[in-house]
Amino acid sequence: MAAGTVPLASVTSRAVTADTRFRRMADDYRRVADEQLICSAQIHVDVPDRDSAVRAMCLVSPWLPPLLALTASSPFWLGADTGYASWRTMLWQRWPTAGPAGCYGSAADYDAAMAELIDSGVISDTGMLYHDVRPSAHQCTLELRICDACPRTETVVLVAGLFRALVRDALGRLERGAEPGCDGHHEWLRAAAWRAARSGIEGRLVDPATRRGAPAPVVLRGMLRRLRPALEASGDFTAVRTLLDEALAAGSAARRLRRAAREENLLAVTDLLAAETRGERLAPRAAHRRRRPARAPGAGRAARAHVHSASAPGTPG
Repeated sequence: MAAGTVPLASVTSRAVTADTRFRRMADDYRRVADEQLICSAQIHVDVPDRDSAVRAMCLVSPWLPPLLALTASSPFWLGADTGYASWRTMLWQRWPTAGPAGCYGSAADYDAAMAELIDSGVISDTGMLYHDVRPSAHQCTLELRICDACPRTETVVLVAGLFRALVRDALGRLERGAEPGCDGHHEWLRAAAWRAARSGIEGRLVDPATRRGAPAPVVLRGMLRRLRPALEASGDFTAVRTLLDEALAAGSAARRLRRAAREENLLAVTDLLAAETRGERLAPRAAHRRRRPARAPGAGRAARAHVHSASAPGTPG
């Protein structure tokens, strides 16, 4: 099933693929590697060359947290509600290279900086560059990496359309010289990603146009307006606008999963995730009711898989 985290996962050390590289990572990063029970959605967009990919990163980076908010699907971790829409993001950001990519004037500058990072010994190879966006090492593409895995394919299509428009818009601005140089201040990007992970599309986001908080629908519709020329050039505007309207009306996957847990339990959450991954649209109660075993009167909640508050004593993590 497609989700940023598995609601009922349990952490076990040393359950590692029999590969020298992965075993070395498990030894080096220990608990961080043990808890890598997460899944993201990664999207590639064609670019003319590697220089273009590197230079476009700086322009698209401010707009990536709203894409994360659209895909947030991981409110549960080890059987508990974390209070976040994307707990996967919090787990992912513990890796030493996770987060904003930074800005570079050329592919040579970027490659030199990454080589220096590898030489430090903190990471072992370019496969461990876990930035929110990066030039692909194997294809002539720019790769989006900030998003949760999405149970609904419509969400993936929406994000792919927006990200392709972001890249197209960035390349056009670079070609026209229409974008001022980077101011070097990237601190707010990590804060914006935290805000998106915490709230999803149900709360506030950091608006890249103002660097101030604003309701998620305001930020996302502003993004749509900004990208309209690029979306129309690709023939995507009508489809993306419709998908965005539907996403805002339906709410995030995190919201749907919490509703299923509130009305039923975490088994209903996994049923709902599996159903949406298959393309079905189950009502939350219907997702689990068909499998609920009969209970003797007075058995009450003892047989239920409970959702605990992340702040409750004894809660994992």
